[in-house]
Amino acid sequence: MLQSVACIALDQMAPFEFGVVCEVFGIDRSAQGGPTFDFHVVAADPGPISTKLGFDVVVHENLDFAYRADLVAVPASLIGSEPDERVLDVIRKAVERGAWVLSVCSGAFTLGHAGVLAGRRATTHWMYTDLMAETFPDTIVDPDVLFVQDEKVVTGAGTAAGIDAALHIVRTELGAAAANIVARRMVVPPQRDGGQSQFIQTPVPECRTDSFATVTAWMLEHLDEDLTVDLLARKALMSPRTFARRFRAETGTTPNAWLNRQRLLRAQQLLEETSLTLEEVARETGFGAAAVMRHHFVKVLQTTPTAYRRLFGTRAESTDDVLVARTA
Repeated sequence: MLQSVACIALDQMAPFEFGVVCEVFGIDRSAQGGPTFDFHVVAADPGPISTKLGFDVVVHENLDFAYRADLVAVPASLIGSEPDERVLDVIRKAVERGAWVLSVCSGAFTLGHAGVLAGRRATTHWMYTDLMAETFPDTIVDPDVLFVQDEKVVTGAGTAAGIDAALHIVRTELGAAAANIVARRMVVPPQRDGGQSQFIQTPVPECRTDSFATVTAWMLEHLDEDLTVDLLARKALMSPRTFARRFRAETGTTPNAWLNRQRLLRAQQLLEETSLTLEEVARETGFGAAAVMRHHFVKVLQTTPTAYRRLFGTRAESTDDVLVARTA
């Protein structure tokens, strides 16, 4: 059973990600019927530990406790900094003895340098997933999820996804009731739907030639229409086969895949900024029906249009222009 937790403070660590670990595992919640952990913040060299925001955190313990903790947590820190071999040894030994290991955001790079992600699935913040895959080619990097558990190694995506990853460990070890108590105290959902795909800003791919730039610009203006390859090929003054081949070479994807992605981006914008119904959004974007749009949302963004609007919609309903947020 999960009883002891060591959070390793690293130079140039991110305060929020460090705070997530402290908040989930470092607070006594026994008064609410929740869990209490033997929680320690440790460092390779006790004393002032710098953060990314320019202030220091003073740590009093060395790494000794981490060698016997049930969970070793690694917050985000500056990517590209030289990892401390003593920290890497703690992480390796934790995996070897079957302890939980958790990273938050770019903390996954520290796990990668320790060698414990070799052959495993892992994730990190979506801005760094390509770099992570390049830096650790033997790691299977998943850019779309909030967190990944591979055996007892858990890697969380960016920032708040560390909360999801930490609560997942609490839920796995102590049950849903314990995780719910922690989440309620933090005023966060105990389990979020979807992955980090819904947070990624995906720009329209830049075309390298004027002919395709003209066609794709026209496509963006007519997303609500039935845009077949034959129609697009005529616009480009090409045969359908030549158009499909050259389009893929130019954009890196097929015309249909490109079109569906742009329709999805437009649907996201309408869900965020308008009060159109789901059926109206589906018609405006060329999906035709809300059910079809929902299929693409779940497939690509791992969430539904309704859940996406709940998260990102800016046109909140209010009474007498006063918005009231209620907590339970």
